[in-house]
Amino acid sequence: MTNQEIISKLPYSNPFLFVDELSSVNENGVEGCYTFDENLDFYKGHFNNFPVTPGVILTEVMAQIGLVCLGVFLLDLSFNKKTSIALTSSNIEFLKPVFPKEKVTVISEKIYFRFGKLKCKVKMKNENGDLVCMGEIAGMIT
Repeated sequence: MTNQEIISKLPYSNPFLFVDELSSVNENGVEGCYTFDENLDFYKGHFNNFPVTPGVILTEVMAQIGLVCLGVFLLDLSFNKKTSIALTSSNIEFLKPVFPKEKVTVISEKIYFRFGKLKCKVKMKNENGDLVCMGEIAGMIT
């Protein structure tokens, strides 16, 4: 399965698709990137005159790239009405802000995948290579 095929199988669409490209995917992890469009609605109120990407959105970007894309690859999965996915846990430490127009890269390493549960160690870096946030994310794919 190609990287573009993985993205096309994700159960998201704009404005809630937070994967621009995948640079590598294998059975042990995934790396991909996303650039934040300055016109995304959440920037209008977070924060006034100084927009910053909310932590919940950073977590979602890491989950989409680091967990769901990897799950699609591991299971050769296509989402349909009988397929479901759910975030079961996240423990993320936020280190730097992410601003509109910034490109971030997510690097994910599989910790385990068993009984339909995938758990990964994830980190996000900005274009300068600075660590923005890091932690662990787990989810169920059935």
